[in-house]
Amino acid sequence: MVNKISTSAEAITKIRDGDLVIANFWGPGSPAHLWRALLAHGAKDLTLCINNYVPKADVLREKGTPDPSLILSQTKKIITAFTGIRSEEIKPIADEIDRRVAEGSLTFESMSHGNLIERLYAAALGLGGIYSPVGVGTSVEKGKEKRMINGVEYIFQEPIVPDVGLISAAKADTLGNLVYHGTARASNPIIAMASRYTIAEVLEIVEPGELDPDHIVTPGIFVDRVVLIPDDDPVSKKKRREWVMASIKFRQEQTEKAEAVRRNNP
Repeated sequence: MVNKISTSAEAITKIRDGDLVIANFWGPGSPAHLWRALLAHGAKDLTLCINNYVPKADVLREKGTPDPSLILSQTKKIITAFTGIRSEEIKPIADEIDRRVAEGSLTFESMSHGNLIERLYAAALGLGGIYSPVGVGTSVEKGKEKRMINGVEYIFQEPIVPDVGLISAAKADTLGNLVYHGTARASNPIIAMASRYTIAEVLEIVEPGELDPDHIVTPGIFVDRVVLIPDDDPVSKKKRREWVMASIKFRQEQTEKAEAVRRNNP
Protein backbone atom coordinates (compact mmCIF):
# COMPACT_ATOMS: atom_id res chain seq x y z
CA MET A 1 0.00 0.00 0.00
CA VAL A 2 1.22 3.50 -0.88
CA ASN A 3 1.55 5.99 1.97
CA LYS A 4 0.62 9.43 0.59
CA ILE A 5 1.48 11.50 3.68
CA SER A 6 3.76 14.45 2.97
CA THR A 7 4.70 17.87 4.26
CA SER A 8 3.22 20.82 2.40
CA ALA A 9 6.66 21.92 1.22
CA GLU A 10 7.37 18.48 -0.27
CA ALA A 11 3.95 18.21 -1.91
CA ILE A 12 4.05 21.69 -3.44
CA THR A 13 7.41 21.12 -5.17
CA LYS A 14 5.47 19.36 -7.95
CA ILE A 15 4.01 22.72 -9.03
CA ARG A 16 5.85 24.30 -11.95
CA ASP A 17 5.89 27.79 -13.48
CA GLY A 18 2.91 28.26 -15.78
CA ASP A 19 0.72 25.55 -14.17
CA LEU A 20 -3.04 25.85 -13.90
CA VAL A 21 -3.80 25.60 -10.18
CA ILE A 22 -7.33 25.22 -8.82
CA ALA A 23 -8.71 25.57 -5.30
CA ASN A 24 -12.07 25.70 -3.60
CA PHE A 25 -13.57 29.13 -2.90
CA TRP A 26 -12.48 31.29 0.02
CA GLY A 27 -14.93 29.99 2.66
CA PRO A 28 -15.16 26.57 4.34
CA GLY A 29 -13.10 23.95 2.58
CA SER A 30 -10.51 26.37 1.22
CA PRO A 31 -6.92 25.08 1.55
CA ALA A 32 -5.53 27.96 3.62
CA HIS A 33 -2.37 26.11 4.70
CA LEU A 34 -1.54 25.13 1.13
CA TRP A 35 -2.02 28.73 -0.10
CA ARG A 36 0.84 29.81 2.14
CA ALA A 37 2.96 26.84 1.07
CA LEU A 38 2.42 27.81 -2.57
CA LEU A 39 3.46 31.39 -1.76
CA ALA A 40 6.67 30.12 -0.15
CA HIS A 41 7.33 27.78 -3.09
CA GLY A 42 7.44 30.75 -5.48
CA ALA A 43 6.17 29.18 -8.71
CA LYS A 44 5.24 32.00 -11.10
CA ASP A 45 3.09 32.73 -14.17
CA LEU A 46 0.34 30.59 -12.68
CA THR A 47 -3.23 30.39 -13.92
CA LEU A 48 -5.47 30.33 -10.87
CA CYS A 49 -8.96 28.82 -11.10
CA ILE A 50 -11.21 29.54 -8.13
CA ASN A 51 -14.95 29.90 -7.63
CA ASN A 52 -14.66 33.23 -5.81
CA TYR A 53 -11.63 35.52 -6.01
CA VAL A 54 -12.03 37.61 -2.86
CA PRO A 55 -8.94 39.32 -1.38
CA LYS A 56 -8.88 39.72 2.40
CA ALA A 57 -7.92 42.56 4.74
CA ASP A 58 -4.54 42.33 6.48
CA VAL A 59 -6.16 41.71 9.86
CA LEU A 60 -7.76 38.54 8.48
CA ARG A 61 -4.66 37.45 6.57
CA GLU A 62 -2.66 37.59 9.80
CA LYS A 63 -5.17 35.24 11.42
CA GLY A 64 -4.83 32.76 8.54
CA THR A 65 -8.02 33.44 6.60
CA PRO A 66 -7.78 31.87 3.11
CA ASP A 67 -6.82 34.52 0.56
CA PRO A 68 -6.11 33.77 -3.14
CA SER A 69 -4.49 37.19 -3.56
CA LEU A 70 -1.59 35.93 -1.44
CA ILE A 71 -0.13 34.64 -4.70
CA LEU A 72 -1.21 37.61 -6.85
CA SER A 73 2.39 38.40 -7.80
CA GLN A 74 2.78 34.80 -9.01
CA THR A 75 -0.47 34.80 -11.01
CA LYS A 76 -0.84 35.70 -14.69
CA LYS A 77 -4.47 34.66 -15.22
CA ILE A 78 -7.51 34.22 -12.97
CA ILE A 79 -10.44 31.99 -13.95
CA THR A 80 -13.35 32.74 -11.64
CA ALA A 81 -17.10 33.11 -11.29
CA PHE A 82 -16.96 36.01 -8.86
CA THR A 83 -14.48 38.74 -7.96
CA GLY A 84 -15.16 40.71 -4.79
CA ILE A 85 -13.17 43.85 -3.95
CA ARG A 86 -15.28 46.23 -1.91
CA SER A 87 -13.65 47.63 1.22
CA GLU A 88 -10.97 50.22 1.95
CA GLU A 89 -8.97 47.58 3.81
CA ILE A 90 -8.09 45.83 0.56
CA LYS A 91 -7.80 48.88 -1.72
CA PRO A 92 -4.03 48.35 -2.25
CA ILE A 93 -4.76 44.88 -3.65
CA ALA A 94 -7.51 46.28 -5.89
CA ASP A 95 -5.13 48.96 -7.16
CA GLU A 96 -2.48 46.33 -7.94
CA ILE A 97 -5.02 44.24 -9.86
CA ASP A 98 -6.20 47.29 -11.83
CA ARG A 99 -2.61 48.24 -12.69
CA ARG A 100 -1.67 44.77 -13.87
CA VAL A 101 -4.84 44.31 -15.91
CA ALA A 102 -4.21 47.70 -17.59
CA GLU A 103 -0.63 46.77 -18.48
CA GLY A 104 -1.65 43.31 -19.70
CA SER A 105 0.31 41.21 -17.19
CA LEU A 106 -2.89 39.84 -15.60
CA THR A 107 -6.04 38.60 -17.33
CA PHE A 108 -9.43 37.39 -16.11
CA GLU A 109 -11.77 34.75 -17.53
CA SER A 110 -15.23 34.98 -16.00
CA MET A 111 -18.11 32.52 -16.12
CA SER A 112 -21.03 31.34 -14.03
CA HIS A 113 -20.45 29.08 -11.03
CA GLY A 114 -22.43 26.38 -12.82
CA ASN A 115 -20.35 26.50 -15.99
CA LEU A 116 -17.12 26.45 -14.00
CA ILE A 117 -18.14 23.30 -12.13
CA GLU A 118 -19.57 21.62 -15.24
CA ARG A 119 -16.32 22.26 -17.13
CA LEU A 120 -14.49 20.58 -14.25
CA TYR A 121 -16.92 17.65 -14.41
CA ALA A 122 -16.16 17.36 -18.12
CA ALA A 123 -12.46 17.08 -17.29
CA ALA A 124 -13.14 14.52 -14.54
CA LEU A 125 -15.22 12.36 -16.89
CA GLY A 126 -12.86 12.67 -19.83
CA LEU A 127 -15.41 14.53 -21.95
CA GLY A 128 -14.52 16.89 -24.77
CA GLY A 129 -16.57 19.70 -23.23
CA ILE A 130 -20.15 20.79 -22.55
CA TYR A 131 -22.88 22.72 -24.36
CA SER A 132 -24.36 25.41 -22.14
CA PRO A 133 -27.06 28.05 -22.78
CA VAL A 134 -25.46 30.39 -20.24
CA GLY A 135 -23.98 33.43 -21.97
CA VAL A 136 -25.80 33.18 -25.31
CA GLY A 137 -26.09 36.65 -26.78
CA THR A 138 -23.35 38.06 -24.54
CA SER A 139 -19.58 38.50 -24.72
CA VAL A 140 -19.25 34.96 -23.33
CA GLU A 141 -19.98 33.49 -26.75
CA LYS A 142 -17.18 35.41 -28.48
CA GLY A 143 -14.87 33.02 -30.33
CA LYS A 144 -16.80 29.94 -29.22
CA GLU A 145 -18.74 27.36 -31.21
CA LYS A 146 -22.54 27.72 -31.04
CA ARG A 147 -25.05 25.00 -31.75
CA MET A 148 -28.83 24.75 -31.93
CA ILE A 149 -30.19 21.69 -30.06
CA ASN A 150 -33.93 21.05 -30.00
CA GLY A 151 -34.60 24.67 -30.73
CA VAL A 152 -32.30 26.03 -28.03
CA GLU A 153 -28.99 27.76 -28.75
CA TYR A 154 -25.94 26.58 -26.81
CA ILE A 155 -22.32 27.65 -26.45
CA PHE A 156 -19.59 25.01 -26.43
CA GLN A 157 -17.31 25.20 -23.41
CA GLU A 158 -14.08 23.23 -23.23
CA PRO A 159 -13.18 21.29 -20.07
CA ILE A 160 -10.99 22.87 -17.41
CA VAL A 161 -8.15 20.45 -16.67
CA PRO A 162 -6.08 21.71 -13.72
CA ASP A 163 -2.43 20.72 -13.50
CA VAL A 164 -2.72 20.91 -9.71
CA GLY A 165 -5.73 20.78 -7.38
CA LEU A 166 -5.42 22.12 -3.83
CA ILE A 167 -8.20 20.83 -1.59
CA SER A 168 -9.15 20.68 2.07
CA ALA A 169 -10.83 17.88 4.01
CA ALA A 170 -11.58 17.06 7.63
CA LYS A 171 -9.92 13.65 7.79
CA ALA A 172 -7.85 11.30 5.63
CA ASP A 173 -6.25 7.91 5.91
CA THR A 174 -2.70 7.26 4.73
CA LEU A 175 -4.05 6.01 1.37
CA GLY A 176 -5.62 9.38 0.61
CA ASN A 177 -9.29 8.53 1.21
CA LEU A 178 -11.05 11.71 2.36
CA VAL A 179 -13.95 12.63 4.64
CA TYR A 180 -15.46 16.15 4.69
CA HIS A 181 -17.59 18.00 7.22
CA GLY A 182 -20.73 19.84 6.10
CA THR A 183 -20.44 22.65 3.58
CA ALA A 184 -16.64 22.38 3.66
CA ARG A 185 -17.08 19.60 1.11
CA ALA A 186 -18.12 22.20 -1.52
CA SER A 187 -16.33 21.64 -4.84
CA ASN A 188 -13.35 19.78 -3.35
CA PRO A 189 -14.43 16.31 -4.58
CA ILE A 190 -14.77 17.43 -8.20
CA ILE A 191 -11.48 19.34 -8.02
CA ALA A 192 -9.76 16.13 -6.90
CA MET A 193 -11.31 14.18 -9.77
CA ALA A 194 -10.50 16.76 -12.45
CA SER A 195 -6.90 17.59 -11.49
CA ARG A 196 -3.82 15.83 -12.82
CA TYR A 197 -2.15 16.14 -9.40
CA THR A 198 -4.11 16.64 -6.17
CA ILE A 199 -2.86 17.75 -2.75
CA ALA A 200 -5.25 17.52 0.21
CA GLU A 201 -4.70 19.32 3.49
CA VAL A 202 -6.50 17.72 6.45
CA LEU A 203 -7.07 18.20 10.16
CA GLU A 204 -6.59 14.54 11.06
CA ILE A 205 -4.94 11.42 9.60
CA VAL A 206 -5.84 7.84 10.51
CA GLU A 207 -4.75 4.38 9.41
CA PRO A 208 -6.46 2.46 6.57
CA GLY A 209 -9.66 0.83 7.77
CA GLU A 210 -10.40 3.46 10.41
CA LEU A 211 -12.67 5.52 8.12
CA ASP A 212 -16.25 4.38 7.68
CA PRO A 213 -16.47 3.45 3.96
CA ASP A 214 -19.93 5.04 3.81
CA HIS A 215 -18.41 8.38 4.87
CA ILE A 216 -15.60 8.47 2.30
CA VAL A 217 -16.49 11.00 -0.39
CA THR A 218 -13.18 11.24 -2.27
CA PRO A 219 -11.43 7.88 -2.82
CA GLY A 220 -7.67 7.89 -2.50
CA ILE A 221 -7.22 7.13 -6.20
CA PHE A 222 -7.95 10.82 -6.85
CA VAL A 223 -5.47 12.11 -4.23
CA ASP A 224 -1.69 12.19 -4.73
CA ARG A 225 -0.48 13.77 -1.48
CA VAL A 226 -2.02 14.27 1.97
CA VAL A 227 -0.74 17.05 4.24
CA LEU A 228 -1.57 17.24 7.94
CA ILE A 229 -2.07 20.90 8.92
CA PRO A 230 0.56 21.62 11.62
CA ASP A 231 -0.66 22.51 15.12
CA ASP A 232 0.97 25.95 14.93
CA ASP A 233 -0.86 26.84 11.69
CA PRO A 234 -3.68 29.41 12.08
CA VAL A 235 -6.22 27.00 10.56
CA SER A 236 -5.14 23.92 12.50
CA LYS A 237 -7.59 22.01 14.64
CA LYS A 238 -5.92 23.59 17.66
CA LYS A 239 -6.14 27.23 16.51
CA ARG A 240 -9.15 27.14 14.19
CA ARG A 241 -11.53 28.78 16.68
CA GLU A 242 -9.27 31.85 16.95
CA TRP A 243 -9.34 32.26 13.17
CA VAL A 244 -13.12 31.86 12.97
CA MET A 245 -13.76 34.35 15.79
CA ALA A 246 -11.46 36.93 14.15
CA SER A 247 -13.41 36.58 10.91
CA ILE A 248 -16.75 37.01 12.72
CA LYS A 249 -15.48 40.10 14.57
CA PHE A 250 -14.20 41.68 11.35
CA ARG A 251 -17.51 41.12 9.56
CA GLN A 252 -19.43 42.62 12.49
CA GLU A 253 -17.21 45.70 12.39
CA GLN A 254 -17.76 46.03 8.64
CA THR A 255 -21.51 45.78 9.10
CA GLU A 256 -21.45 48.45 11.83
CA LYS A 257 -19.41 50.78 9.61
CA ALA A 258 -21.82 50.31 6.71
CA GLU A 259 -24.78 50.96 9.00
CA ALA A 260 -23.17 54.15 10.33
CA VAL A 261 -22.60 55.40 6.78
CA ARG A 262 -26.23 54.62 5.92
CA ARG A 263 -27.51 56.53 8.95
CA ASN A 264 -25.35 59.56 8.15
CA ASN A 265 -26.37 59.56 4.51
CA PRO A 266 -30.12 58.87 4.47
